[in-house]
Amino acid sequence: MKALILAGGFGTRLRPLSCTRPKTLFPIVNKPLLQWTFERLAKNDVTDAILAVNHQTEFLLKQYRIPRCGVRITYSRDPPGKPLGTGGPVKKAEKLLDHDFPFLVLNGDIFADVNYKEIVKIDKKKKAVATIALHRVEDPTRYGVAELDENNRIRRFVEKPPSETAPSNFINAGVYVLHPEIFKYIPENRAVSLEREVFPTLAEDGKLYGHMFDGLWSDIGEPEDYLEINKTLLNPFDTSQKFEERKKVEVKNPVAFDKEVSIGEKSVIGPYTILGRHVIVGKNVHIRDSVIFQNTSIGDSSSINGAVIGEGANIGKEVKIGKGCIVGDHVKIKDGMALAKKVSICPAKEISESVLTPENII
Repeated sequence: MKALILAGGFGTRLRPLSCTRPKTLFPIVNKPLLQWTFERLAKNDVTDAILAVNHQTEFLLKQYRIPRCGVRITYSRDPPGKPLGTGGPVKKAEKLLDHDFPFLVLNGDIFADVNYKEIVKIDKKKKAVATIALHRVEDPTRYGVAELDENNRIRRFVEKPPSETAPSNFINAGVYVLHPEIFKYIPENRAVSLEREVFPTLAEDGKLYGHMFDGLWSDIGEPEDYLEINKTLLNPFDTSQKFEERKKVEVKNPVAFDKEVSIGEKSVIGPYTILGRHVIVGKNVHIRDSVIFQNTSIGDSSSINGAVIGEGANIGKEVKIGKGCIVGDHVKIKDGMALAKKVSICPAKEISESVLTPENII
């Protein structure tokens, strides 16, 4: 079986961090999201994956050299300047996909601990053109929502319905088994939405089924969701001893530190803190509930609480960064500055004045 990974999205809700990387390259516990996907494919004996990308994303993916876990990779490119949505890339990759067997389609910006073998096995028992993995959530209004009959056939599929009209709490988890017949439902040479155009038509034809799963699932499209999936996956980690034995550093688990991290004396790290590779933390620094990307430095006596700090940032001494702040790659924040809650700073900016109200610095 082959898998098509939809990896061409722009990640507008995760700006400014997504200005410099696609969501598939966002680190989750110091491992790119796409690597988690490759590992899950390999675990389920899927050996061939097609990455549906735009040219910029393809370039960045090749630069990062993510471990492929034995999965063979082929690229299918959107036309320059013409994004094809979620359905167009499926049609574009038609020649690369099987025409005798079903295939997987995965949303590249979703963390979904789905057993691919199980959903394929369930799909074989149905007369389906498509089977969608479904997950129960409290608020379905941000997602595609399915109404099921007693045989798990989807009667209706509604994309992002208002709360009062949502047919259920079963949402599209971004994992599909599609049969070759799907190509008849997708027009050529234009952007197509699987969720708004193809799935509702399949539901009307009685050829769309759902498969409920209760595993870990997250759409990392919002900063809060990105932090939350990192927190959830952190729980088994314990790397505190490495630093507590060598220096007077207090580490409150759970935390995760990548290779070649340096932490100064009297610093307090954690709980729920992730430090990327080559991160340098000064003395008397306090960091909690935060993700710090690689190659970032944090000066003495600074504090970071509930923030995401991009790659290669330079945080000065005695800097305070509050909850919900997002600091882009290669930002420089001078000594003594304070960022209030929910301040976003675009890449490569220099901050020489405190920002005391929520705003975007562009």
